[in-house]
Amino acid sequence: MLVLISAAVAFPLSWWGMHVWLEDFAYRINIGWQLFVTAGAIALIIALATVSFQAIKAALANPVKSLRTE
Repeated sequence: MLVLISAAVAFPLSWWGMHVWLEDFAYRINIGWQLFVTAGAIALIIALATVSFQAIKAALANPVKSLRTE
């Protein structure tokens, strides 16, 4: 959920910044929405992979080992 909120805040700001920056060039290009969708999907996949890895690691850990060190 936090990734989606941060993407919703970052995408308009980054579009505006890139639009202003690209206006200064002689050969202009348009920034498509596909770029932002791809970046959001990659960020979401990385976040899901990280959380899933940590959850699986915690589920497979031996609780006796954790309690013994405390």
